[in-house]
Amino acid sequence: MTDSAQTLPVPEAVGELYDRLTLSAMNDGSFNPNVHIGFWDTPGSEATIEEAMDRLTDVFIERLNAYATSHVLDLGCGVGGPGLRVVARTGARVTGISISEEQIRTANRLAAEAEVADRAVFQHGDAMKLPFADASFDAVMALESICHMPDRQQVFTEVCRVLRPGGRIVLTDIFERHPRKAVRHPGIDKFCRDLMSTTADIDDYVALLHRSGLRLREIVDVTEQTTLRLADEIGRLAAVEERPVAMDEGNFDFGDDSFKPSDLAGVDDFGCLLVTAERP
Repeated sequence: MTDSAQTLPVPEAVGELYDRLTLSAMNDGSFNPNVHIGFWDTPGSEATIEEAMDRLTDVFIERLNAYATSHVLDLGCGVGGPGLRVVARTGARVTGISISEEQIRTANRLAAEAEVADRAVFQHGDAMKLPFADASFDAVMALESICHMPDRQQVFTEVCRVLRPGGRIVLTDIFERHPRKAVRHPGIDKFCRDLMSTTADIDDYVALLHRSGLRLREIVDVTEQTTLRLADEIGRLAAVEERPVAMDEGNFDFGDDSFKPSDLAGVDDFGCLLVTAERP
């Protein structure tokens, strides 16, 4: 299903959603500095959700080609967990942007607490019109944020503009693995509705990057290592602890018909792409 056939996210509404989710997580004790899915390398991996979230950031770091002299843009930075891990592991300087004011306040507080505020700076901004000069960054990362942006083409064009030649973008994006089905799984509908997301068209992804001025290096279906396993892990935790557990360990409460992680348990249509591209 293409962006044009879906209800497109409104940036201001996405910001308000994540303001609310961030405050809720801090208030109910479920706060996690990572607001993204996890990555389990093997089916038998015994990694916790928290460990798998860090592992996904490490998968990005392995592909970013970032060093101590690099400047990395974290596009949709959440509350700063991945950016701070990049700083700690590579020594790179990180600038993060989010449409959520509350996420930015929290990310800058965490950077100060980690004593890396001189290397990690987070600011409010819209990925559709990045507030940075041309060729400002050596690398860009976008962990599970592209799906919240109303025009992937525009975002990638902006990414190409702010990347230096040879610079890379590494991202995860959600897609439907079997998009030609007559009826989309209701769990995917609920996810996209309540979390203000759209699914990508994998058949058009290479062309989409090319039209934006970027060159594909790698595109991998990592559904088995990410979304499928995460839904199973959350369902298991909820059963053991007898409490609702959501994607980031916070609670999504949108009413009786709201999205719950269990809605995607075993739904292999709900896929995750790992993409690496570069500016020629």
